[in-house]
Amino acid sequence: MGDPEAARQEDMSMGEEIERRFLVAGEVPDGSTRRTERIEQGYLPLDVDGAEVRVRRRGGQIFMTVKGGTGLVRTECEEPIPPALFDALWPLTEAARIAKERRTVALEGGETAEVDDFGGRLAGLAMVEVEFETAEAAHAFRAPSWFGREVTDDARYQNRSLARGEGVPQPSGPGADDGA
Repeated sequence: MGDPEAARQEDMSMGEEIERRFLVAGEVPDGSTRRTERIEQGYLPLDVDGAEVRVRRRGGQIFMTVKGGTGLVRTECEEPIPPALFDALWPLTEAARIAKERRTVALEGGETAEVDDFGGRLAGLAMVEVEFETAEAAHAFRAPSWFGREVTDDARYQNRSLARGEGVPQPSGPGADDGA
């Protein structure tokens, strides 16, 4: 018989997340939205060498995610967790939470974009992110005209920074000053 813990670790979804993030500077094209869902996520008070741990409720699913690094390519491990564990951890995130509506949008080049419209104290902030299979594909991507300034490497626009209120950017969108 094998080690059950070792088998569980092999099943964990661990890998790299390769994504570019932009402010939204125009209207999302009509008819391009595939689905919309509400996301609530909170960050546990742990930050070691840029690593972050969050719990997230996305639609009917609950996850714990550990991310490491910054910028275009990051390490990511995400696992579904039982509701009881989420309920136990959620109060620990009280000082670092965000809520957003996420629209999944089809792009003309075949990519999928996720448009996040933030709520609460971040109301008015809209960002779009696109994930890629390779760093080369990410670098080759040409953003549509409704994408605004790229913020992939701007720590103020990372979800954990937004959740903690660290350098919260001004609201963006049509006609808003994005601080550039």
